[in-house]
Amino acid sequence: MTTVRVLMIDVDGVLVRRPDGRRWDADLHADLGIDPGDLQDLFFHVHFDDVLAGRADLVERLDLVLPELGPVTSRELVDYWFAHDATLDVELLDDLAALRSRGTDLQLATVQEHHRAHYLWHDLALRDRFTAIHYAADVGHRKGDTEFYRVVESRTGLEPSAHCLVDDRLANVETARAAGWRAVHWRPGRRLADTLASAGDATSHDGGEE
Repeated sequence: MTTVRVLMIDVDGVLVRRPDGRRWDADLHADLGIDPGDLQDLFFHVHFDDVLAGRADLVERLDLVLPELGPVTSRELVDYWFAHDATLDVELLDDLAALRSRGTDLQLATVQEHHRAHYLWHDLALRDRFTAIHYAADVGHRKGDTEFYRVVESRTGLEPSAHCLVDDRLANVETARAAGWRAVHWRPGRRLADTLASAGDATSHDGGEE
């Protein structure tokens, strides 16, 4: 079996996770006067699929619905959302940094739209820790679609089994495996080495994690 050359890390639920377990919009009504349920009904349920697919712009679609939700601009809401959904798992980052220092290539594989992908990569400086980010709006597919993995392979130039996905959604893990990747199911509270142990020799090259 081909040795894994690149470890693909999921963002939400793995790399970014609120330690208190609360959603980013838990205090949205108190802070901005917007009911989270209304935001789900009017924006996320209606527009977000197009935004994630790269067919529509996040801010432009928010502009269509915010007049019905409250006296807040799209920019204010987006800034609030991103800032309240940006808690990085420092322990995981440390484990990943150690793995990278021993030769493992680290990249991000995530379901994002363009604005938040830019925020993660530049504002949170994940570009300093990972060599690339592959996200839904840019790839044109989500991780539940086999084509997501084919597009990523075309970018890395590697065969399927040279990739290993770390993801908290079991459905994504199963799709990645069906696409020929190695993949492991992330559970909060576990150390990276323990999670990767289920992927066999996923990090065995160049003195990787034991």
